[in-house]
Amino acid sequence: MDRIDERFSIIPHFSNIRQFGDKHTRVKQWTGAKYKDMVKVWLAALAPLLKGHQDHFKFIISVTDFILITSYHSHTETMLKYLQDVLSGISSNIHLFLPYRKSHSMSKIPKIHSLLHYIECISEMGSADNRDTEISEAAHKNLIKDCYRSSNKINYIPQML
Repeated sequence: MDRIDERFSIIPHFSNIRQFGDKHTRVKQWTGAKYKDMVKVWLAALAPLLKGHQDHFKFIISVTDFILITSYHSHTETMLKYLQDVLSGISSNIHLFLPYRKSHSMSKIPKIHSLLHYIECISEMGSADNRDTEISEAAHKNLIKDCYRSSNKINYIPQML
Protein backbone atom coordinates (compact mmCIF):
# COMPACT_ATOMS: atom_id res chain seq x y z
CA MET A 1 0.00 0.00 0.00
CA ASP A 2 2.88 2.35 0.75
CA ARG A 3 4.23 1.79 -2.78
CA ILE A 4 0.84 2.67 -4.26
CA ASP A 5 0.69 5.84 -2.16
CA GLU A 6 4.22 6.71 -3.27
CA ARG A 7 3.32 6.25 -6.95
CA PHE A 8 0.27 8.52 -6.65
CA SER A 9 2.27 11.15 -4.75
CA ILE A 10 4.84 11.56 -7.54
CA ILE A 11 2.33 12.30 -10.31
CA PRO A 12 3.54 15.61 -11.80
CA HIS A 13 1.44 18.73 -11.27
CA PHE A 14 -0.71 19.61 -14.28
CA SER A 15 -3.84 21.69 -14.59
CA ASN A 16 -7.03 19.69 -14.02
CA ILE A 17 -5.07 16.82 -12.42
CA ARG A 18 -5.82 16.26 -8.75
CA GLN A 19 -2.86 15.57 -6.50
CA PHE A 20 -3.60 12.68 -4.14
CA GLY A 21 -0.48 13.01 -2.03
CA ASP A 22 0.88 10.03 -0.15
CA LYS A 23 -2.37 9.00 1.54
CA HIS A 24 -4.27 7.65 -1.48
CA THR A 25 -4.92 4.19 -0.02
CA ARG A 26 -6.04 5.65 3.31
CA VAL A 27 -9.04 7.53 1.89
CA LYS A 28 -12.11 6.18 3.68
CA GLN A 29 -14.78 7.49 1.32
CA TRP A 30 -14.49 8.33 -2.35
CA THR A 31 -16.81 10.73 -4.14
CA GLY A 32 -17.65 10.43 -7.81
CA ALA A 33 -15.46 13.46 -8.53
CA LYS A 34 -12.47 11.87 -6.79
CA TYR A 35 -12.95 8.65 -8.76
CA LYS A 36 -13.01 10.59 -12.01
CA ASP A 37 -9.83 12.40 -11.02
CA MET A 38 -8.16 9.14 -10.04
CA VAL A 39 -8.95 7.57 -13.43
CA LYS A 40 -6.97 10.37 -15.09
CA VAL A 41 -3.77 9.25 -13.39
CA TRP A 42 -4.01 5.65 -12.23
CA LEU A 43 -2.54 4.00 -15.34
CA ALA A 44 0.56 6.18 -15.04
CA ALA A 45 0.73 5.67 -11.28
CA LEU A 46 0.19 1.90 -11.26
CA ALA A 47 1.97 0.79 -14.45
CA PRO A 48 5.43 0.50 -12.85
CA LEU A 49 4.01 -1.54 -9.97
CA LEU A 50 2.29 -3.94 -12.35
CA LYS A 51 5.37 -4.66 -14.44
CA GLY A 52 5.44 -8.41 -15.00
CA HIS A 53 1.75 -8.70 -14.05
CA GLN A 54 0.17 -8.31 -17.47
CA ASP A 55 -3.26 -9.65 -16.42
CA HIS A 56 -3.47 -7.19 -13.52
CA PHE A 57 -2.65 -4.34 -15.90
CA LYS A 58 -5.25 -5.61 -18.40
CA PHE A 59 -7.83 -5.47 -15.61
CA ILE A 60 -6.96 -1.83 -14.82
CA ILE A 61 -7.17 -0.98 -18.53
CA SER A 62 -10.57 -2.71 -18.77
CA VAL A 63 -11.91 -0.78 -15.78
CA THR A 64 -10.58 2.47 -17.28
CA ASP A 65 -12.22 1.69 -20.62
CA PHE A 66 -15.48 0.86 -18.86
CA ILE A 67 -15.51 4.16 -16.98
CA LEU A 68 -14.70 6.16 -20.09
CA ILE A 69 -17.19 4.40 -22.39
CA THR A 70 -20.07 4.58 -19.94
CA SER A 71 -19.52 8.30 -19.50
CA TYR A 72 -20.23 8.98 -23.20
CA HIS A 73 -23.42 10.91 -23.89
CA SER A 74 -24.64 8.37 -26.45
CA HIS A 75 -23.82 4.76 -27.33
CA THR A 76 -24.01 2.83 -30.58
CA GLU A 77 -24.47 -0.93 -30.87
CA THR A 78 -20.76 -1.18 -31.74
CA MET A 79 -19.82 0.67 -28.57
CA LEU A 80 -22.07 -1.60 -26.49
CA LYS A 81 -20.35 -4.65 -28.00
CA TYR A 82 -16.99 -3.14 -27.10
CA LEU A 83 -18.34 -2.47 -23.61
CA GLN A 84 -19.28 -6.16 -23.38
CA ASP A 85 -15.67 -7.08 -24.27
CA VAL A 86 -14.45 -4.71 -21.57
CA LEU A 87 -16.79 -6.32 -19.02
CA SER A 88 -15.43 -9.74 -20.02
CA GLY A 89 -11.92 -8.44 -19.31
CA ILE A 90 -13.04 -7.21 -15.90
CA SER A 91 -14.83 -10.45 -15.04
CA SER A 92 -11.97 -12.69 -16.16
CA ASN A 93 -9.33 -10.81 -14.15
CA ILE A 94 -11.12 -9.58 -11.00
CA HIS A 95 -10.06 -12.72 -9.13
CA LEU A 96 -6.46 -11.45 -9.24
CA PHE A 97 -7.37 -8.66 -6.81
CA LEU A 98 -9.53 -10.64 -4.36
CA PRO A 99 -6.55 -11.60 -2.15
CA TYR A 100 -6.03 -7.88 -1.43
CA ARG A 101 -9.55 -7.44 -0.02
CA LYS A 102 -10.64 -8.17 3.54
CA SER A 103 -13.36 -10.40 2.12
CA HIS A 104 -12.06 -12.70 -0.61
CA SER A 105 -15.53 -13.17 -2.09
CA MET A 106 -16.65 -11.69 -5.40
CA SER A 107 -20.23 -11.50 -4.09
CA LYS A 108 -19.05 -8.95 -1.51
CA ILE A 109 -18.28 -6.42 -4.27
CA PRO A 110 -21.72 -5.03 -5.20
CA LYS A 111 -20.28 -2.14 -7.22
CA ILE A 112 -18.47 -4.60 -9.48
CA HIS A 113 -21.61 -6.72 -9.80
CA SER A 114 -23.65 -3.67 -10.78
CA LEU A 115 -21.38 -3.17 -13.82
CA LEU A 116 -22.86 -6.30 -15.36
CA HIS A 117 -26.20 -4.50 -15.74
CA TYR A 118 -24.94 -1.37 -17.50
CA ILE A 119 -25.36 -2.59 -21.08
CA GLU A 120 -28.95 -3.61 -20.44
CA CYS A 121 -29.69 -0.30 -18.70
CA ILE A 122 -28.05 1.77 -21.44
CA SER A 123 -30.03 -0.15 -24.08
CA GLU A 124 -33.31 0.40 -22.23
CA MET A 125 -32.85 3.89 -20.77
CA GLY A 126 -30.12 5.66 -22.71
CA SER A 127 -26.69 6.94 -21.75
CA ALA A 128 -25.20 6.54 -18.30
CA ASP A 129 -23.31 9.82 -18.25
CA ASN A 130 -23.42 11.57 -14.89
CA ARG A 131 -24.03 8.17 -13.34
CA ASP A 132 -22.01 8.70 -10.18
CA THR A 133 -23.74 8.50 -6.83
CA GLU A 134 -22.34 11.72 -5.41
CA ILE A 135 -25.69 13.55 -5.38
CA SER A 136 -27.66 10.69 -3.85
CA GLU A 137 -24.88 10.02 -1.31
CA ALA A 138 -25.02 13.65 -0.16
CA ALA A 139 -28.80 13.44 0.21
CA HIS A 140 -28.49 10.13 2.07
CA LYS A 141 -25.90 11.61 4.40
CA ASN A 142 -28.18 14.54 5.29
CA LEU A 143 -31.18 12.28 5.83
CA ILE A 144 -29.19 10.02 8.14
CA LYS A 145 -27.89 12.97 10.14
CA ASP A 146 -31.39 14.44 10.48
CA CYS A 147 -32.83 11.11 11.62
CA TYR A 148 -30.02 10.59 14.12
CA ARG A 149 -30.46 14.10 15.55
CA SER A 150 -34.18 13.46 16.06
CA SER A 151 -33.52 10.18 17.91
CA ASN A 152 -32.76 9.90 21.62
CA LYS A 153 -29.24 8.59 20.65
CA ILE A 154 -29.90 5.35 22.57
CA ASN A 155 -30.72 2.34 20.41
CA TYR A 156 -31.01 4.87 17.58
CA ILE A 157 -31.05 2.52 14.56
CA PRO A 158 -34.64 1.25 15.09
CA GLN A 159 -35.73 4.84 15.72
CA MET A 160 -34.10 5.97 12.49
CA LEU A 161 -35.66 3.14 10.52
